Amino acid sequence: MPALPPFLLRLALAVLIAALAVAAFRLVSAGLLARARALAARLAEFEPGTPGIVYFTTPDCVACRAAQRPALKELKDRLAGRLQVIEIDAYERPELAKAWRVLTVPTTFVLDRDGRARHVNQGVATASKLLSQLARFS
Repeated sequence: MPALPPFLLRLALAVLIAALAVAAFRLVSAGLLARARALAARLAEFEPGTPGIVYFTTPDCVACRAAQRPALKELKDRLAGRLQVIEIDAYERPELAKAWRVLTVPTTFVLDRDGRARHVNQGVATASKLLSQLARFS
């Protein structure tokens, strides 16, 4: 059997590494969601009956100010009272950020009407992405 050309071996290795990275990301996200589901029920700010977004930020987060807050404002304006956004300053409430296992800001958790976490986004999530995530269970 002839040996594969080196570029095909490198390509196969790259595809394998990418697949492992995707699998690891999904596993970590599933773990975060499982933990968030337990914690969301104890979140005093959440009002059952309306879907919500728990948004972890800090005062010095440039991406939060430049992209995440405008995306959340757009969603709130678009959904007009049919969405609650719970903003949590990770510096002021580090115990909450630690409990939710927030490692970076912005981080958003999308909650259904019952307060169950359905999606987690680490880094900036666009308004269209958040709207799509909300639509999956509304």
